[in-house]
Amino acid sequence: MLRTVPAPNRSNPKLLVSSNPRSPLVRLISGLRRALQSPSIFLSVVVLVALAIRLIIVAIVFRGVAAPTFDHNQFGWEMGWAARALASGRGFSSPYFPWSGPTALEPPLYPLLLSLVFRAFGIYTLTSAFVALAVNSLLSAVTCIPVYFSAEYSLGRRYAKYAAWAWAFYPFAIYFSAARVWEYALTGLLFTTCFCIAQRIHSIANPLAWLGWGAFYGLTAHSNASVLSSMPFLLLLALYQVRKSGGRWFLYGVLASFGLLAALTPWTVRNYRTFGAIIPVRDNIWLEIYADNFGNVQQDNSSPPSCESRPWPPNDPAEMRQYLTMGEAAYMAEKHAQSLEDLHQHHQYRYLIEKSLRRAVYYWTGYWSFSAAELKAQPTAPYNMFYVTCVTLLMALGIRRMWSFNRSALLPYLSLLCVFPLTYYLTNTPMDYRQPIEPAVVVLAVAGFSALRRKEGSSAAAPAAEISAERYQFARIQL
Repeated sequence: MLRTVPAPNRSNPKLLVSSNPRSPLVRLISGLRRALQSPSIFLSVVVLVALAIRLIIVAIVFRGVAAPTFDHNQFGWEMGWAARALASGRGFSSPYFPWSGPTALEPPLYPLLLSLVFRAFGIYTLTSAFVALAVNSLLSAVTCIPVYFSAEYSLGRRYAKYAAWAWAFYPFAIYFSAARVWEYALTGLLFTTCFCIAQRIHSIANPLAWLGWGAFYGLTAHSNASVLSSMPFLLLLALYQVRKSGGRWFLYGVLASFGLLAALTPWTVRNYRTFGAIIPVRDNIWLEIYADNFGNVQQDNSSPPSCESRPWPPNDPAEMRQYLTMGEAAYMAEKHAQSLEDLHQHHQYRYLIEKSLRRAVYYWTGYWSFSAAELKAQPTAPYNMFYVTCVTLLMALGIRRMWSFNRSALLPYLSLLCVFPLTYYLTNTPMDYRQPIEPAVVVLAVAGFSALRRKEGSSAAAPAAEISAERYQFARIQL
């Protein structure tokens, strides 16, 4: 006699799970998914993954950074030489390898941080190289946090997660933090945090918050003075929104400006006492303009043909002797006068405009020249150009997408992209100099990626998004 086996009760999920031999794994996966819904747990995972990736690169390259050379230039260049002076008890001085007097050639924050590494682990030692790059890697990994919150404000939580993961695996973020001893990662973390606050500060009615934001921005400028160019525009955008809502916009503007000036004042006073001039952060702008605009830069046919070679002090013994003999203040004053003479006496504005436009193209595409000499000197230039151009195109798609939905969320990004690079258009634009705004580029590229997914995916209407004055949700473009 056949016995009828009762069918399992599919309406009872507990029975199904208990009868499934893989149920522990299923429960584990479900638990992990629920845990990752928490922003704190999610960000902890992303930061740890980003740090692990960067430390792998550090383990590969740190011996090369500490490789003995006559001037240890790979160990931070001017930043490393100034840090060596600080660690040796000579104060903030000697921005080049020969010992010299006080300097304002570089901002003080990163050399101070690097000098602490030198004091603890030795100057130019193998251990110091590993620790310095590991610290850079940690700072870059932690930048995932402000990237996430910046993207959450403008794109929504789903794409904020994409942006955090994108930063964790972003090649420029990995390389310039894990393989270079410089201020990129420190500035990136501080500046992205400043930007994240700038997106929200208009909704905060606490005067101390505005004062603190201005002071924090001033601290960031001590890592890279170029960030100061964006401050007025971010502040004006925030104050405009406060004014629209009937808030105390004038008071908040005064407090933020006061906080910024208060943070800049101690270093400015130090520079005035040392050099007899008002120098808020650094004094090398005219050296940059003189050497990079009217000198015969290699593989650069936009320089005036009549210009003489204009080497940097670290690259030319005669120029170094001039710097050491004259002292920094007199040397920079001479470069100031020579730059103005280039402009006024030789009528070379055309060359300055031409080279600035070429730099702008390079900044966003990686293209400088396809000459045989350039390709021989930079064999990876075509690959770099393809990568940078693709990122820029995604960024442009993101700008277009955000412009069509909520322009107020986009305007702070546009202020960064339009204003911050101007300093480098006029001086020098190696790809590493755009690192402070690279997190914003990544967020916009994620927005562009979302637009591509919308085009490739279903044409069904996206769920409605709730847009408030506090946060622009980008859910309209989600599938």
